Amino acid sequence: MHAILIVEDDPHMSARLARVCAQLEPPGAPQVAASLAQARARLDAQAFQWVLLDIGLPDGSGLELLPWLQQHAPGTDAVVISSLGDDATVLAAIRAGAVGYLQKNGSDVELALSLGSMQRGGAPIDPVIARRILNLVAAGPAPEGVVPKKVTVVNIEPETTAAKPVLSERELDVLRLVAQGHTNREIAQGLGLSVHTIECHAKNIYRKLAVRSRAGAVYTARSRGLLP
Repeated sequence: MHAILIVEDDPHMSARLARVCAQLEPPGAPQVAASLAQARARLDAQAFQWVLLDIGLPDGSGLELLPWLQQHAPGTDAVVISSLGDDATVLAAIRAGAVGYLQKNGSDVELALSLGSMQRGGAPIDPVIARRILNLVAAGPAPEGVVPKKVTVVNIEPETTAAKPVLSERELDVLRLVAQGHTNREIAQGLGLSVHTIECHAKNIYRKLAVRSRAGAVYTARSRGLLP
């Protein structure tokens, strides 16, 4: 079972997410934190595989937890689940380390399918948001100075194209397939490699691009000209 921390101050929404987690295969084992302070305390006391993170919390923006996770719980994947869906907030979340971004107005079935894709190595992003982000990436890098509303602590620096990290040909092959939406298992089958080898390539890609998620790797690679 996946240990899942739901960071949500609305009790109805946190109960809803707990029900969705129970529908996963294998089912999740959720706990709830209603604030950033509670979330940090729970994460200090226990290891979680996932964090389902709201943005509007009583003691600050949920995005403030993302860089904290990178430092204190690097093995924990965070998915933002919010009613906010503007481009600036979504990009800030991805750049700060979120592996996915979903909206609260999705149905329980949609949320369960999206979270289930994480168990297969996917990066769940709301389809409407994904289309907008792809259009934004196709149009060029995000404008400098774009920051999400209500965020005062998280400092997301614009990407620089001055120094392009060198990816090997195999890493570029893997990244192209990631950009097409394939899971690690599908990439392994397509390239005739083991899933473990693909996971190693993915870790090297993340390290070289200084990102923590598939969506972040694709966005950064495209903004730096490494992918079309």
